[in-house]
Amino acid sequence: MYTKEFVDYLQKEKKMSANTLEAYNRDVQEFVGFEGSRGFTNLLEVSSTEIIAFLHNLKGAGKSAATVNRKLASVRAFFNFLMDQKLIESNPTAGIKSPKIERKKLEYLTIEEINKLIEAPDDSIKGIRDKAILEVLYATGIRVSELIDANLEDINLRMGFITCEGDHNKARIVPLGRPARVAIENYIFDARDALLKENTEERALFVNYYGKRITRQGLWKVLKEYGRQVGIKQSLTPNVIRNSFAIHMLQNGADLKSLQELMGHEDISATQVYLAVTKNRIKDVYNKTHPRA
Repeated sequence: MYTKEFVDYLQKEKKMSANTLEAYNRDVQEFVGFEGSRGFTNLLEVSSTEIIAFLHNLKGAGKSAATVNRKLASVRAFFNFLMDQKLIESNPTAGIKSPKIERKKLEYLTIEEINKLIEAPDDSIKGIRDKAILEVLYATGIRVSELIDANLEDINLRMGFITCEGDHNKARIVPLGRPARVAIENYIFDARDALLKENTEERALFVNYYGKRITRQGLWKVLKEYGRQVGIKQSLTPNVIRNSFAIHMLQNGADLKSLQELMGHEDISATQVYLAVTKNRIKDVYNKTHPRA
């Protein structure tokens, strides 16, 4: 009840991406299911008590503060929508504070580790594809969803850039370095057709052994495989590569505003997280090398 209209609104009015829409819908449906399990069926009569009970249930199930925050944000947006539609007079989530999140230490690789990782794939069909994936991830710092959603037409090899939809369907153009361009060329001309087999209509840039768009799970498997192969001890995820891209850019003189645009951050505060890491590194170098530190 009202959830379909809410998702339609997010898609048409807010222009949210498919992944973001799915997350909002999943969170709100979980809340609706929780209320239904307690015998509460009229969403227009929900009070802050029901919202708090939902949040307590999430905490009791061992959900992290970040997860609880995200679900609360989804539910809050849903009730804001009901208010906009004049179905309720006030938002029951108003006044409910989000749980504090302990800021995790950013995980990233050194330039040496990145180089080892990118050089790990062999010259097989799979290796050619995987090298292109690793090169693009590090060259652009794009999100895992953006890499998975990328189509052939999003790549401009002559000009050297990739077009990403990003959140809220706001397209941005991200440059590709020469090594990434060469790796993509090798993949498209020497490996992609072999992976497609009979599925020649597929437009996805990166495909799996079934000739279909590579999945999030498949991409994680690729990273973990090469991470183990080159002896990287930390758990390797696409976000670790994205973090490495940002931190290495700042270490080599990139300005914060340009990095924000490259990474597709709506708010520059999200980009400033990386600045703190580089400042700490500079302080460590100073303390270790200056005679009077």
